[in-house]
Amino acid sequence: MKLDPATIERLKQKIAVYREFLKNWLEPSNLAQLRPKLEFQTGVLAGFALIASVLLGVTNCSTEGTIQRRLDEDLKKSLEEVVPAALYDNDMLQDTLTIPSAEYNIGANETTVYIAKKSGNVSAVCFKFTAPDGYSGAINMIMGIDRDGNILGVRVLSHKETPGLGDKIEVAKSDWILKFVGRSLDNLAPAKWAVKKDGGEFDQFAGATITPRKSVQAIYRGLQLFKAHQEQLINP
Repeated sequence: MKLDPATIERLKQKIAVYREFLKNWLEPSNLAQLRPKLEFQTGVLAGFALIASVLLGVTNCSTEGTIQRRLDEDLKKSLEEVVPAALYDNDMLQDTLTIPSAEYNIGANETTVYIAKKSGNVSAVCFKFTAPDGYSGAINMIMGIDRDGNILGVRVLSHKETPGLGDKIEVAKSDWILKFVGRSLDNLAPAKWAVKKDGGEFDQFAGATITPRKSVQAIYRGLQLFKAHQEQLINP
């Protein structure tokens, strides 16, 4: 907005008044009179608090972009692990849909689905989900599914399971999580979506049955979520 000369002059006059007030207020003799007063001490504390808040705000603004870039880089890396690069030529981070997921017990009322496209056609989808009832807490995962409902890959993003036992759900610790590739609701009966101890298809870990059991259950629920929204997701 362009200011007219009269407005500029009024602003200059106001600034001059404020500067004179501040100069007089900061005079040693005036400060000596104000210092014993409670209002002065309270004002000084409030001033420091204001300065601290401003500095925190400036720091947050200056680092927010960097933090978001790092988060996007981590997410992109995770997407690449569960959706083969040959299946898409778009930016999945920018191509998303949000679907309701409260009834599936996967840790969120709504789930962001990342859409993989090849030559404009949907080839696969990917989304994060949670097994909320792991042995030591939530197990956060990400899963890629092709347009026909077959699992392309699953990875564990974070967990608090027992080291040396439950942490075998990590691909760095064992190949257990790789056994889901190619599985779907169509080629595996509902009763088989369980660990072998429960009559299912998937191995449990010695001394740690709860972790794989809850992981399998969450992956199954994730497939059910995809199935319920399949038409919307593959024909956005």
